[in-house]
Amino acid sequence: MSAPSVMSDLTKRIESALDDIRPYLEADGGNVRVLDVNTENVVRLEFLGNCGDCPMSTMTFKAGVEEAIRRSVPEVKSIEVVNLVT
Repeated sequence: MSAPSVMSDLTKRIESALDDIRPYLEADGGNVRVLDVNTENVVRLEFLGNCGDCPMSTMTFKAGVEEAIRRSVPEVKSIEVVNLVT
C-alpha cells in the first residue's frame, strides 16, 4: 500500500471516530476539523465554533476527542489542537 493510501485510510478512520462525538460538539455550537495527519502519525486538529474559545475545550479534547481517536486509531502517536484554550 502506498503512503498516500495509508494516510488517506488513517484520515478516514480519524474522521469516523470524530463523527461519533461531533453531535455532542455541535449541540454546544462547536465542531472539530482534521488539519493534517503527517507521516509520523501525528494528528493536527482545529476546534471550530464555540469549541474554539471555550474554557472547557481542554476537557473536551482529553475526555472526548482524544479518547475517541485513540480508541479507534491506536497507531496515532500524538494529537495536537492548534487553537486549544488552556
